[in-house]
Amino acid sequence: MDPTTPVKLAALRQAMQQHKVAACLIPSADPHLSEYLPEHWQAREWLSGFTGSAGTLVVTATHAGLWTDSRYFAQATQELAGSGIELMKQRVAHAPEHLEWLQQNLLTGQTLAVAGDSISLGTARHLEYQLESIGAGLRVDLDLPGLIWPDRPALPKRAVVEHAPRYAILSRADKLGRLRTAMRKLEATHHLLSSLDDIAWLTNLRGSDVECNPVFLAHLLVQAEGHATLFIGRGKLSDTLVAALAADGIRIADYATVTDALTELGPKDHLLFDGSRVVVAVAGALTSAVRTIEATNPTTLFKARKSEPELDHVRDVMRRDGAALVRAFRRLEERLTAGMTQTELDVDTLLREERSAQPDFVGESFATIAGYQANGALPHYRATPEQHSALKAQGLLLVDSGGQYQGGTTDITRVLALGETTAEQRRDSTLVMKGMIALSRARFPKGASGPQLDALARAPLWASGMDYGHGTGHGVGYFLNVHEGPQGIRPPVAGGSLVPLEPGMISSIEPGLYKPGRYGIRHENLAVVIEADKTEFGEFYAFETLTLCPFDRRALEPGLLNPEERAWLDDYHATVRAALAPLLEEADLVWLERHCAPL
Repeated sequence: MDPTTPVKLAALRQAMQQHKVAACLIPSADPHLSEYLPEHWQAREWLSGFTGSAGTLVVTATHAGLWTDSRYFAQATQELAGSGIELMKQRVAHAPEHLEWLQQNLLTGQTLAVAGDSISLGTARHLEYQLESIGAGLRVDLDLPGLIWPDRPALPKRAVVEHAPRYAILSRADKLGRLRTAMRKLEATHHLLSSLDDIAWLTNLRGSDVECNPVFLAHLLVQAEGHATLFIGRGKLSDTLVAALAADGIRIADYATVTDALTELGPKDHLLFDGSRVVVAVAGALTSAVRTIEATNPTTLFKARKSEPELDHVRDVMRRDGAALVRAFRRLEERLTAGMTQTELDVDTLLREERSAQPDFVGESFATIAGYQANGALPHYRATPEQHSALKAQGLLLVDSGGQYQGGTTDITRVLALGETTAEQRRDSTLVMKGMIALSRARFPKGASGPQLDALARAPLWASGMDYGHGTGHGVGYFLNVHEGPQGIRPPVAGGSLVPLEPGMISSIEPGLYKPGRYGIRHENLAVVIEADKTEFGEFYAFETLTLCPFDRRALEPGLLNPEERAWLDDYHATVRAALAPLLEEADLVWLERHCAPL
């Protein structure tokens, strides 16, 4: 527990009372609705002490609750203990979600406050509608956490750089041309972008304002006929880059002036924006005279469908990333065999050392998860100098890691058997592997979506009365965010959108199984959707596995795999061996050959 949390909660409640607010909602969000936030907008973490990436804090005069999903139940229980904040479990039967809880606990005439720069326009509308049903009100003009945060971190000021043209493939001018064609089809004269990955992709720029994600804080206003304006912090662009942007019709304005530009739009202007990806504090600057067109940003789908030249770079990155992992895993195994003391932190160090030696490596795509035994049962566990486990020559080590390279983004999970394992561990690991193979081998018709395929990965676990609480797959960017929409592979949600999987989309395939206090298992590869064949029933697609690194067969029970599954695994390892062997030598090559041998 953060010992300052009770003091901060008391200060927040005092500010609530002063402003006549009955409840305060603090989501995990910034003005760009990013998954990972610059420190300036980490109010929920600062107030609660809960360090998970997903969570919503609700505070009233008598109650404080933090809603998060099953990935973080164990972590939140530990970090919230004694803080005065109750863990409220999301997506659990008979447990209210935060909106339902607010409807049950707010009274007629009371007010809920949420900072307008941390909630999308679409969510604010829905929230306001629900509160009106009980006679309560919503304020989005009041940032209560900001009022009591005396040492709030400043906005990041790191430099923005060009994505190397040989990797970017398409020029800014080409991308802007595609976008403007889409705008004209929608009869939009202007298009507002606030999502950082869309802006980085469209401008062929990259930054480091968000940990592990190569993006930068900015808004972008594009005219269908005319120029575009990039709203960005002063000093983040070099004079050379400003000139290059100007040559492509992109002007520069101060980050904070985006709302001023929106207020200048008039009756003749038709503004396109995504109401789920623009915060109410920005969209609220529009006058009622402006006609708005709310739709998904065209760039979201453009960047999700990787081109063949981009995929060629990704395949090369996968070879180099896989070779780095082989070297790191071999070194770890060698140290443990020699009886050297190793911890989860050493795993992180080894991976970073080997990836950093690769050409065009930029950084990690997320904080490495190296969870030994019970820690592996925490899906988003992160070892720290204050809290980590030593490794022993027994049991399972779950390693989930990734890299950002100029030519692509990687994300891979492997489960290593560090020594003797139990029959239960090997059985569970094999059941998860069966699900991964089933989805990796899937053929599906054009138009099929991730939620329609999700059950393929879960079926082997369901047959044994087991399941996991996270999605099976997420989209992955091209030297962008490791979690990228619009596609995803997860259980269907009532009212949720079904985004078709299309050729060029890269998704993770990562079923798992977690037994709290004992161990966790997750096998993960990245795969790209490809065209498979055409039949009398239409076009069919399949997955091409991109990730190249052996699975530790010592963690499996081969007898539980059927002939087709064994053949898939043997074929995969043969592919890995052929791809990585030219990049390895001596002890690393011996390690690769041993781990890629047929079952």
